[in-house]
Amino acid sequence: MDKKALRNAIRQRKRAMTEQEICAASQKLAEQFLTHPLYRQAKTLYGYLPYNQEVRTTPILKQALLDGKQVAVPKVYGDEMRFIFLTDLEQVASGYAGIPEPVADGPVAADPTALVLMPGLAFDEKGGRIGYGGGFYDRFLASEPGHPTVALCYAFQMVEEIPMEEFDVPIDCVLWA
Repeated sequence: MDKKALRNAIRQRKRAMTEQEICAASQKLAEQFLTHPLYRQAKTLYGYLPYNQEVRTTPILKQALLDGKQVAVPKVYGDEMRFIFLTDLEQVASGYAGIPEPVADGPVAADPTALVLMPGLAFDEKGGRIGYGGGFYDRFLASEPGHPTVALCYAFQMVEEIPMEEFDVPIDCVLWA
């Protein structure tokens, strides 16, 4: 299956999920993530705010703040994505493609060791990922290599193999429920 067909198939499966299914899977994923060594070692978490049927990451971001970690989420400027530090997860508004983003334009996060929580539509066990098609995360990771990366997804988002292209950056760890 090519990337476009796989994106469409996964989007349909996600749209069919109930809020109860999303919340149950999100809770299991939060438990896995918050006990993972990559999270435990991180001083900074570059997360993302959930949109549509994505894994509900807000409880993870709140816990990271309670754990004394710095938390940043992406904000899009044209074809560039920057991570903006947040201390109040309510200081967000609808941004690029309707995705929640920080209201403020700063402070811009600059931690080369920050753990990056990766969104996406499909993943494989070798770290392959199909995102939403904008290329923001691949460009970010290409410009700032060395960040550890973790993706959270629903079990049906795991596929046997993702067709990788030369600009695709593999993920270090994928957790699913």
